[in-house]
Amino acid sequence: MGVRSRFLKVLALLLAFALLAALAVGCNGDEEAEEEKPTSDVKAAMVTDVGGLGDKSFNDLSYEGLKKAEEDFGIEIKVLESKEITDYEQNIDLLVQEGYSPVFAVGFLMTDTVVKLAPTYPDTYFGGIDEFFDPTILNARGLNFNEHEASYLAGVLAAHVTTDKTVSDMVNDDKVVGFVGGMDVPLIKKFEAGFKAGVQSVDPSIKVFSLYAGNFTDQAKGKELGLSLIDQKADVIFAAAGAVGLGTIQACQEQGALFIGVDADQYVTVPDSGDVMLSSVVKRVDTAVYETIKSVVEGDFQGGENVFFGLKEGGMALAPYHDFENAVPQEIKDAVEEANQAIIDGTITVPDK
Repeated sequence: MGVRSRFLKVLALLLAFALLAALAVGCNGDEEAEEEKPTSDVKAAMVTDVGGLGDKSFNDLSYEGLKKAEEDFGIEIKVLESKEITDYEQNIDLLVQEGYSPVFAVGFLMTDTVVKLAPTYPDTYFGGIDEFFDPTILNARGLNFNEHEASYLAGVLAAHVTTDKTVSDMVNDDKVVGFVGGMDVPLIKKFEAGFKAGVQSVDPSIKVFSLYAGNFTDQAKGKELGLSLIDQKADVIFAAAGAVGLGTIQACQEQGALFIGVDADQYVTVPDSGDVMLSSVVKRVDTAVYETIKSVVEGDFQGGENVFFGLKEGGMALAPYHDFENAVPQEIKDAVEEANQAIIDGTITVPDK
C-alpha cells in the first residue's frame, strides 16, 4: 500500500470520527435544550362565559394568559366553553374532577357558581375574572379591574375628537358621542360612568347617549344600536359589550363614525377595523390569568382576597391610535396622557357608577 493510499485512509477515518463527534455534540445539545424546557405538574383551565372563544374580548384574553403560562411554565391547559348559563356548573365540576387547579371562571355571571362550588372543592384553586367575593373564599381569588379609569381616558379622547374635525371627515358639526353596553349591570356601568366623566371633564356641553343590548353576544343588536346612535349624530362610539360590539363596529364602518374598542386592542383582534378604530380600552385579563398561574407554579397562591388591576398596576390602559396616530393632534394625546397620570397620582378620582 502506497504512502498516498495510507494517508487517504487515515484522513477518511479522521473525518468519520469528526462527523460522529459533531453528531454526538448535536444530539447532546438537543438533549440539553430539551432538558432546559420548563415543565410543571400544574394543570390550569378556564371556563368561558357565554360569549365563548372568538369574542375578541375577555374570553380570548383569558385564553391568551393561559397559553402564555403553558409556554413559559410547561403546564397543561384546557378550555371548556359555555353555550348557556346552565353550562357553568357542569363545566367547573368536570375540570375539578380532571385535576385542574387553578380553574378560572371567566365573567361576573359565574360569581354565584364559584361561590357555590369553591368551598366544596377546598383543594382546588379558583380565579374569578370580574368576580368580587363577599365574603371572600379561602381557595378563590377575585380578579377585578378598574374599568372606569381607562374608560375615563376614552371619554377624554372622544370629547376632544368630537370637537376637532381635523381628526377625521367622520367627525360632524354636532357635539355628540355614544356608548353601547352589553348587559345593564354594575360592571358595565363602571365603563359607562368613567366614559361619561371623561367626556364631561373636557366639555360639559357634549351629549353622551347610552344604549344597552341586554346581552354580550347579539352582534345584530350591536349594529342596530350603533346605527341608532349615529342617527342621533354620535360620531365617536365606545362599546363595552363583548361580541355585541363587533356589530357596532360594522355600523360605524357603514355609516361613518369612529369607534373605541374594549378589553383587547381591537385594532389587532378585529381584522379590517382600522378605518374606524380610534383606540381601545384595554383590560389586561391575560396578565391577571398569567400572574395567578405563576403564583400557583411557584407555590405562593393567595386565596381569600379580591384584587384590583387599574392604570397604576398596569391592568388597564388605552391602546395606541394605530391608523389615526398621525391624525390625532399632539395636544389631544397630551390631554389623554395628563389625565392618565392624574388618575395614577390620585389627583383625579374617577366615579365607578
